[in-house]
Amino acid sequence: MARFTLPRDLYHGKGSLEALKSFKGKKAIICVGGGSMKKFGFLDRAEAYLREAGMEVRLFEGIEPDPSVETVMKGAQEMIEFQPDWIVAIGGGSPIDAAKAMWIKYEYPEITFEEMCKVFGIPPLRRKAQFCAVSSTSGTATEVTAFSIITDYAKGIKYPIADFEITPDVAIVDPELAETMPKKLVAHTGMDAITHAVEAYVSTANSNYTDPLAIHSIEMIMNDLVPSYNGDMAARDRMHDAQCLAGMAFSNALLGIVHSMAHKTGAAFADFGAHIIHGAANAMYLPKVIAFNAKDEAAKKRYGVIVDYMGICDKNESDSKKVEALIAYLRKMNDDLNIPHCIRNYGADSYPTENGFVPEDVFLERLPEIAKNAIGDACTGSNPRQPSQEEMEKLLKCCYYDTEVDF
Repeated sequence: MARFTLPRDLYHGKGSLEALKSFKGKKAIICVGGGSMKKFGFLDRAEAYLREAGMEVRLFEGIEPDPSVETVMKGAQEMIEFQPDWIVAIGGGSPIDAAKAMWIKYEYPEITFEEMCKVFGIPPLRRKAQFCAVSSTSGTATEVTAFSIITDYAKGIKYPIADFEITPDVAIVDPELAETMPKKLVAHTGMDAITHAVEAYVSTANSNYTDPLAIHSIEMIMNDLVPSYNGDMAARDRMHDAQCLAGMAFSNALLGIVHSMAHKTGAAFADFGAHIIHGAANAMYLPKVIAFNAKDEAAKKRYGVIVDYMGICDKNESDSKKVEALIAYLRKMNDDLNIPHCIRNYGADSYPTENGFVPEDVFLERLPEIAKNAIGDACTGSNPRQPSQEEMEKLLKCCYYDTEVDF
């Protein structure tokens, strides 16, 4: 038996933020990040709509990129004091992910972060509050997913929380918010989205319900991501829908080791002054993982189907040729979006550079532990090819040096 779960309501299209006016409740807390939602007026509008609905509103502001366990605990404590019956998270993946974790702790104050991270082990929510997610970026799709990513900075590890309980009750996908994204964010979130769709399509948990969402999302991203990056706002609007479709697919079909590796490398070198941004990590690792997974015949065949829909290779070619075409296409897309191909060339600002911020000796020293953590990540179980410790280390080396995956 399999399960397919999405928010009960999804409001989309320009002006859909106004749906907040129809919410029923006494108190709402708005969780938000670093200031762009306030700067562009969306936070004020959200607060006004909730007050118009007759609710007392409190703000929890300043949620950082790659939200920490400490931020989650602080926000949950504020919720415990305020007792909201609506949690509204507005912004990119970070405030929404943080608010999901806060929601768990609000409803179950005694739960530990370690207990939250038990895959599909969250007790029933909605005893105290319902959850609305309003996305401002076109990539994470956390507004429709059963996932949250929280960083333990003491360990330098990003942990996925995975449970259908944290799927939002309401998602608002208003493209007006996405039109405010800077170019770098467009690039990284867009490559996150295509990674979601590709991994969902070849996942061992794929189904007839998730496949159409994944494929159509890939077709849309192929047509719209680079134009969106180059300032085409109609394409930007369509990308906001495309990433949401990809999220619907992966929330139910799950992901693979591109995400496992991105989770475990993202904060692993923070002591050298930067993170490997999640979407950029996915962009660098996806071509390598496709080459690795394509050694599995079922996965190779499904990559071939993706290529047939994309129309980037003759349908009569072998699946092996189609895999090569897909890898080449994704690498070209990285070039068009100014994303490096490997960790060695990943600058602290995320742009390509001859000498990246992660020293080779440090990478090699930390490699065994990173590989072990990646294998243990929640996303690894649904990858079509299960890597050994040795294979994961070799694969991560390919992602560091940009070398061919021949194993």
